Amino acid sequence: MSSYENYTQTSVVYDHTRVPVGLEIITAALSSGSTKPDRQILLDAGCGTGIYTFALVDQVHRVEAIDLNRSMLLVARSKMRSAAKHDRIGFTQGSISQLPFETQSVDGVMMNQVLHHLPDQAEDGWPLHHQVLKECARVLRPGGVLIINSCTHEQLEKGFWFYELIPNARTAVMRKIIPEKELDALMCGVGLTLNDRLVELDGVLQGESYFDAEAVLDYAWRKGDSIWTLASDQELQTALTQVTELAAKNQLQSFMQRYDADRPALGQTSFSVAIKN
Repeated sequence: MSSYENYTQTSVVYDHTRVPVGLEIITAALSSGSTKPDRQILLDAGCGTGIYTFALVDQVHRVEAIDLNRSMLLVARSKMRSAAKHDRIGFTQGSISQLPFETQSVDGVMMNQVLHHLPDQAEDGWPLHHQVLKECARVLRPGGVLIINSCTHEQLEKGFWFYELIPNARTAVMRKIIPEKELDALMCGVGLTLNDRLVELDGVLQGESYFDAEAVLDYAWRKGDSIWTLASDQELQTALTQVTELAAKNQLQSFMQRYDADRPALGQTSFSVAIKN
């Protein structure tokens, strides 16, 4: 469903560098709902390759996972080796703006690094965000929980060291991130009340590979973050040349450390937790 990333291609290598972050935050948020987690049906909206689906299925009764991209779903389904999981996970190809689920049929909805992929316009009032949130509210039972995992503008500016290499792409992705106040207003308008907002300080979206500075030169590594798709050919080539030159001068590690210095205090991801009225 991404408006800019080709996830049919990305699906092949996506799991090489992506890990689920904030699992404790999500688990605690689910516990704030009106149904005990082990009885909950959890909707993973925009599930991708299912990294959160499989990380959380043992915390709830069942996970319904949906994604628009067939290739990402094929990768997700291929992980379902345990026969027991077949009865507890359902995969559906479809759009999160028109969820193919009954009204008031789930107890929790999570969207992990999804909303910025919507082909939406801030100047129009984020209509697609509104539609997606409306659908989430529709399928949630009263007292159900919506969990949105995203990045703030400040986290994008200071939480990813290699974004300094592609400043134009960083600006482009920032335009796709809805400000928290506007997100809160949209949620309120569809019957969702913000319950909490939390920051994951320890986790990084690309796991340990994030700290492998020379991995920027690896195409598969770059496919772990869709921001690279927003870089022009010229900006990408300039970034790769800069990394190569810094590595040759033994300055790449210090570059990474300099632009990663603020991340431990800011984190890379923020979680908005809302309750269905």
